[in-house]
Amino acid sequence: MVKKIDRASARAKRHVRVRAKISGTPECPRLNVFRSAKNIYAQLIDDVNGVTLASASSLSMENGGNKEAAREVGKLIAKNAAAAGITDCVFDRGGYLYHGRVQELAEGAREGGLNF
Repeated sequence: MVKKIDRASARAKRHVRVRAKISGTPECPRLNVFRSAKNIYAQLIDDVNGVTLASASSLSMENGGNKEAAREVGKLIAKNAAAAGITDCVFDRGGYLYHGRVQELAEGAREGGLNF
């Protein structure tokens, strides 16, 4: 019998492995990405104090599940970070592959002025 790999559990394992290596501080927060079927979300998180410093999502956009919306969310999180006085961060792809919408969000954040 062929056993099919559960993609969600594989992503969770990757996410735990990545989170063991990176952490956000007040000076250099963690840029966390969550990708759902219809939208994409980004948060700048200070893991030391356990607070979210800035956030952005594609909920208000007309078509939030495509690459263009992901790039716009990246630019929006960079703008929100600049308003909070943040220029540097650590990128946490959340166990997702660095491809498609996750890559577009990262490139949009870099275009907006975030360094990682």
